[in-house]
Amino acid sequence: MARSTPTPAARSTPDADRPLYWRIAATLLEELRDGTIPPGRRLPGERRLAEHFGASRETVRQALQVLRHSGAVTTDRRGTHAALPGEPVRTPSALAFPVGARTGVEADRATVAWETPPPGHAEALGLAPHRPTLVHRYEAAGGLRTAVTSFSAVALAEVEELGRYRDRADGRGSAQLRRAYDWMRQAGLTLHHRDSIVPLADSVRVTRRVHDQYARPLEITDLLLDAEQDALVYEFTLPADGSRAGRPSPTASGPR
Repeated sequence: MARSTPTPAARSTPDADRPLYWRIAATLLEELRDGTIPPGRRLPGERRLAEHFGASRETVRQALQVLRHSGAVTTDRRGTHAALPGEPVRTPSALAFPVGARTGVEADRATVAWETPPPGHAEALGLAPHRPTLVHRYEAAGGLRTAVTSFSAVALAEVEELGRYRDRADGRGSAQLRRAYDWMRQAGLTLHHRDSIVPLADSVRVTRRVHDQYARPLEITDLLLDAEQDALVYEFTLPADGSRAGRPSPTASGPR
């Protein structure tokens, strides 16, 4: 008789008695079921999962094999993706990058440079002093709002589209990264952002910090807005009741 591999849910023994790979599989399965990792989203790579769980890559590989056997994930040349039935990953339609960016305004300018980020950014991203990273600068036409974004080493390693900019980030050519948040989500990252607003003498500063489902920093943006000449608008979408409409993904937009 062929030997079958039970799923984590089929085990009744206490967690402490289970092998580490099984506990990792159970944790990932819970994230798949509660929507933390939505259907179709790519899971972090084996190396990242090994670092997160404090295990070897072989142990993580065993955990993923358990999930593959149960049909919870699938693996192809693009990586391992969530496969449980449910609502697919949605493309964010309102959360613009960077915070404060105006959509559809061709006169606005954006560039990227490989350089040392502002001191406050380096600390927020966990970067060593004077260590360079990808820095994005945005300026609206007329100079009424400017934004500076610094990306973490995690973001550059996990998001292929961002990593490609390193060799051509000379600070001169145009570099519109409007789809940065889409790229992060497609790389299997769940985005959590916190925006703080500080009124200044004649302007407003908005600071956005974004981290992933493992509390790893991804980016930090400082937006300066001329409070007398420009408007700051926040728009939010409240999802339908989950008991009546499944598990919708909330969307929110920052300052526009």
